[in-house]
Parts: sequence; structure tokens; C-alpha cells
Amino acid sequence: MNYIFLIVLVSLGFSLVQGMVRNNFVKYNKVANARGVSGAEIAQAISDHFGLGVQVGRSKGGPLSDHYDPRTKQINLSAEVYDGRSVSAAAIAAHEMGHAQQHAENYSALAMRNSLFPIVNLSSAVWMWVLIAGIAMQSVGLQTVGIVLFGAVVLFQLITLPVEFNASRRAESFLTDYGIISQEQLPGAQAVLKSAGYTYVVAALASLAQLAYFLGGRRR
Repeated sequence: MNYIFLIVLVSLGFSLVQGMVRNNFVKYNKVANARGVSGAEIAQAISDHFGLGVQVGRSKGGPLSDHYDPRTKQINLSAEVYDGRSVSAAAIAAHEMGHAQQHAENYSALAMRNSLFPIVNLSSAVWMWVLIAGIAMQSVGLQTVGIVLFGAVVLFQLITLPVEFNASRRAESFLTDYGIISQEQLPGAQAVLKSAGYTYVVAALASLAQLAYFLGGRRR
């Protein structure tokens, strides 16, 4: 199998999906949500409604740097989402609060991902250097360690998939149940959420292709 071609193909797909995410966000960022509320207000409302005790703050990153930090129980929203009153802002804010709900409920996939995070944080920083050292020294043992470390990163990415899609389902339910978006606006919110989710799918596929390449090369 031509693993290099597969990696290039998946990487190209990742770039295309990233463009789709931005295009969908921009498109539905021009459509005001039915309640006219900001992303920050939506996040705070979800926190209050479910008694999550989450702090809502501004992200220090740029566009689409929104994230939930389980260590501090804080949701950090980019300026476009924090202040935005659009369908896009509503979808992203509700999605991040979906992660806060998962955390509060000890959602199994999220708990597993969080438990792996310290290991993966180290693995992602050193696996390449270990693998390169193994190749340079012609050490099968070091190469194996490098591949195993990279395998931990791939496992983390795979576990992330159900976490992200579950958060999006929670977001969609909250937005429709409480009339934040209308039924006519629902396809727009779904487009924003699905395109964001696809980035995780393509990233996982790219890593799987790379892992297959390493394993194939090792067998040869």
C-alpha cells in the first residue's frame, strides 16, 4: 500500500475540512439567532440551568479558539463567539458547554480522554525524537518505543471523536429545546457543528495512516 499517498490525500482532506469549518462559521455568523442572545449569555444560561458552576471567559487565542478547561471549570470563548449573537456563535458556545455537561456527568469517553491526557502530552512531545533516534542508531527497540508512543496519540484522537460528536448533540438539543435557534436555523447550526466535528475525523484518519506507514516500514 502506498502509505505516503494516503497520508498526503488525508492531509489535503484536512485542509479542505478546515476551510469548510471557517466558511460555515462565516456564513451563519451573518444570521442572528432567534433569541438574539450572545454566546457568553448562552454559555452562562446552560451553566445556570444545569447547575454546572462554570465560569465564562474570553479566550486569549484567535478565531475559533473556543474551549472548555475541565481543570478550572471555565469555558473560554473567542471574541466572535463571546460577543456574537449569531447562529454560529450559539452553536459553538453550546458545543463547548456540552463538554462542561460531560465533565459534570463524568461521561465515560471524556473521563478516559482526560485520564490519557498526561501520557499523551508527553508522548506527543517525544515520540518523533525517539523514533528518529531509533532509525539513526538502527535500534528496533527504540523504533518500537517511538511507534508505541505515537500509537498513544492516535488512541487519544480516536477517543476524542465520540466526545466531540456527543457534545454537538447536546448543543443541538439545548439550542432547539430552549428556542435559541428556530427550526429554519437548525440546518445552519448543524452545518457549523458537523464541519467542526469532521476536522477531528480527518485528523484521526491522517494519524492512522501515518501509524500504518510506520508499522509497515518496521515489518519491512
